[in-house]
Amino acid sequence: MEIPPKSPDGSEKSPQSKELITSNTGSTLCMSSRSESVWTSASRSKWDIYHKPVIVMSVGAAVFLFGMVITSLSCFLPENKDVYKMCGPAFLSLGLMLLVCGLVWIPIIRKKQKQRQKSQFLQSLKSFFFNR
Repeated sequence: MEIPPKSPDGSEKSPQSKELITSNTGSTLCMSSRSESVWTSASRSKWDIYHKPVIVMSVGAAVFLFGMVITSLSCFLPENKDVYKMCGPAFLSLGLMLLVCGLVWIPIIRKKQKQRQKSQFLQSLKSFFFNR
């Protein structure tokens, strides 16, 4: 086992250990990892909560409709029929995938909102009983 060298002033702690002890990077790191706005209970509008899944569903519906138009063009236009038959189902599947992702995202957000409300309620109960 090595004995750490003594510092010039005669104390037993090395300068590196003093620096580590007086450093408050741990507390700063914890404070910066949880921003205040996330943990406060500021009420948000429905659009702020659901805007991302609504946009994904809208884009998915538009791409799905575009795929339907491209697929139907293969029935009515004889020229470039192979291109329409290849691109149409691709747009149909991509649009359907985005539409379903948006539809599934909404219940997930609702569940998270309920969990957040429960968590805030339990925190308020805990602070009420333990801070007396």
